[in-house]
Amino acid sequence: MNTAPPAPHRAPPQRGVPDAGWRVQHLLLAPHRLGFSLAVLLLCTAALWWVVVLLDRATGVLALPLAVSPSLGHAAVMTWGFLPLFFAGFLFTAGPKWLGVAAPHARSLVAPLLWQAAGWLVWLAGIHLSEHIAVAGAGLALMGLAWVVARFWALVQASTLSDRVHARLVALAGALGVASLTLVAGALTWGAIDLARVAVLTALWGFIVPTFVAVAHRMIPFFTSSAVPMVHAWRPFWVLWVLLAAAGMEVVAVWWQWLGWPDGTWGQALRLTLGTLELVAGAVVLWLGVVWGLVQSLKVRLLAMLHLGFVWLGLAFVLAGVTQWISFLQGTPVLGLGALHALTMGCLGSLLLAMVTRVSCGHSGRTLVADNLVWALFWGLQLATVLRIAGSVQAAPPALMWLAALLWATVVTVWGLRMAGWYGRPRSDGRPG
Repeated sequence: MNTAPPAPHRAPPQRGVPDAGWRVQHLLLAPHRLGFSLAVLLLCTAALWWVVVLLDRATGVLALPLAVSPSLGHAAVMTWGFLPLFFAGFLFTAGPKWLGVAAPHARSLVAPLLWQAAGWLVWLAGIHLSEHIAVAGAGLALMGLAWVVARFWALVQASTLSDRVHARLVALAGALGVASLTLVAGALTWGAIDLARVAVLTALWGFIVPTFVAVAHRMIPFFTSSAVPMVHAWRPFWVLWVLLAAAGMEVVAVWWQWLGWPDGTWGQALRLTLGTLELVAGAVVLWLGVVWGLVQSLKVRLLAMLHLGFVWLGLAFVLAGVTQWISFLQGTPVLGLGALHALTMGCLGSLLLAMVTRVSCGHSGRTLVADNLVWALFWGLQLATVLRIAGSVQAAPPALMWLAALLWATVVTVWGLRMAGWYGRPRSDGRPG
C-alpha cells in the first residue's frame, strides 16, 4: 500500500509569462530599467559615502585622506550623479510619447549611462586619492551626459508635433548641465574651487530645477485630474515661465555673488531685493500647490507625495528670502544651507521618490499606489529634511547633520534596493517593457 503523501499541487506555468527571476539582461527590456537601476546604485553609494565622511569629520576615527574638498565632491555627485540617470530613464520612456517618436532601445543607451555611473564612482574615489582621478571621473561622466543630452535633442528635432515646449526646455536645461560640468572639471584642474562651487549651483538651478519644473508642470496636473476627477488639469504656460524665471534669478544671484556684491548700501539693497523676490516666488509656488489640488491629493498617497514635494520648492524660496532678510537685520547668516537642503532633500528628493515610484509601478505591471513601506520611507525623508534644516541653524548640535544624513541614506537605500529588485524582473502582468 502506497503511504507516501500526495505531491503538492503546482499551478501550471502561464503561457507567455517569462522567467520571473532577477536577471541582468532584464535591465535592457526598457530604458527606464537601465537608467533607474544605475541611478539607484549611485544614489545609495553617494548617500552612504557621505555618512562615512561626516562621521570621520566629527570623530576622525577613519582618518580618511582628502585630495579634493569633500563638500564639493558631495555637491557635485548629488547634482550630476544619480539625477541625470533618473532623468534619462524617464525621458527615454515618457519623452518619445510626448514627442510622438519611436523610443530608443535600452541597448543603445548602455555606453553613455555606464560612463556616467562609472565616472561618478571614480569621482568619489578621487576625492580621497587624487585630484587627477576626480577630474578623470568627471570627464568620463561628462562624455556620458553629453551623449545622452545630444540623443534627447535628436528626439526633439525628429518630432513633428506642435507641442514640444516641455521637451525643448528639458533639452536646453541638459545643455546647460553639460556646460556646467565642463566648467567644474576645468575649474578643479585650475585649482579654482570657488568657481567649481559656482558651476555646481549653476547646474542645480539651471539644469536640475528646470527639468523638475518642466516635468512637474506637465505631469502633476495630469496625474491629479486622473486620480481626483473633481480637480481640473490647470497648467497655463505663464506659470511655467514664472517658475523658470525664479530659477534663473538664483543662477544670476550665484554668479553675482561670486563676482562680488557691491559694497555698502547698493549691496544691501540688492540682497534685500533678492530676498523679497524669493519670498514672492515662494508665495507663488505655495499658491500654485493649492490650485493644483494639494488638499484633495492628500487622500491618495502617491499623489500626495508629488504635491508635498512641490510644496517644498515654495518653502525653499521662502527660507531663502527669510535668510536674506535676517542676515540683513542681524548682520550674520542664521539658516546657512537650510534653504538649499529644503530644495534638494525636501523638494527634489520627495519628487524623485514619488515620480520614480509611480513610473516603476506603472511599468512593472503593479498598481499605482504607495504602499505602507513607501509611505513610511517618504515620511522618513521629510524628517531627514527637517533635521538637516535644523542642523543649519547657528549653534545647532553637529550631530543633527550626521543624523539627517544617516536617515537620508537609510531611506534611499531601503527604497533603492526595493526598486532595483523590480527592474531586474519582467513585468508582473506578462506585458513587454
